[in-house]
Amino acid sequence: MREITYLEAVREAMTQEMERDPRVFLIGEDVGEYGGAFQVSYGMLEKFGPERILDTPITELGLTGAATGAALIGMRPIAEIMFMDFTTLASEQLVNQAAKLRFMFGGQSTVPMVLRTPAGSGTGAAEHHSQSFENWFVHVPGLKVVMPTTPYDVKGLLIASIRDDNPVVFIEHKLLYKTKGDVPEELYEIPLGKADIKREGKDLTTIATGIMVQKSLTAAEELDKEGIDIEVVDPRTLRPLDTETIVNSVKKTGKVLIVHEAVKTGGFGGELAGVIAESEAFGYLDAPILRLAGREVPLPYNRNLEHKAVPQVEDIIEKARELVNLRV
Repeated sequence: MREITYLEAVREAMTQEMERDPRVFLIGEDVGEYGGAFQVSYGMLEKFGPERILDTPITELGLTGAATGAALIGMRPIAEIMFMDFTTLASEQLVNQAAKLRFMFGGQSTVPMVLRTPAGSGTGAAEHHSQSFENWFVHVPGLKVVMPTTPYDVKGLLIASIRDDNPVVFIEHKLLYKTKGDVPEELYEIPLGKADIKREGKDLTTIATGIMVQKSLTAAEELDKEGIDIEVVDPRTLRPLDTETIVNSVKKTGKVLIVHEAVKTGGFGGELAGVIAESEAFGYLDAPILRLAGREVPLPYNRNLEHKAVPQVEDIIEKARELVNLRV
């Protein structure tokens, strides 16, 4: 199987779906001639033309509203928001319209749209271009929230999202764009709502999202040298959530560490902890559920401070050791 980057896998998924289905189009700021803020759509304008690769003015609210309206009349738009921070500007259309219209119309209409957006820190882009708002959208009934972490997953999940009849918030971490992995050339779907165990282990379950999956895998390899065997679970989709895989993993290991980049307060880790606490896995726990998350500060521009503001491999190692050695 050939190896391509995460970025190339996103572009390939969009391209192949646009070739397959004439209802699919891409809309966003600088997605055409410029090729997108991170060059994800580079070359697509030449292939599909300006009627299907639509550059918009700087209006996140407007382009999200246009995508919502297009979806209502049978199109399948992919709306790109340059940075996840700017979904705040798109939220009225996404949260109050796209998420609710299928319910308001009694199921007579669907809203098959994907809102793609890069999130997270690590590029020195500071407070207004580095945030992680995934749990804001997990909170909204009617939205699906997808957060892939490998090139293979991002292609299969994006294709599944484009084909879904509901609005999907599709989150791509900036630092993952250049990562490489095996990806089939053909079209394939990964079902939304199915987690993936990225590494089997017996001593501790680590549930991680976004770039924290890769950091958790690196931490697990280091801990393996000490005889500590870590299982790494990647939910892949936050809503719908695959609770069965998570619960079964925690039952097996008896201990759980939840790692995400967003701040702890109101973060997705709280939802995961609640799911575990309310499940049969609670009776199997040999230690309290532990969350490792971003610090309660806006993301700083200074690279050293930015590094300290979100969990790193060494932090995961420290917390994992603490949990594995903890006896209650």
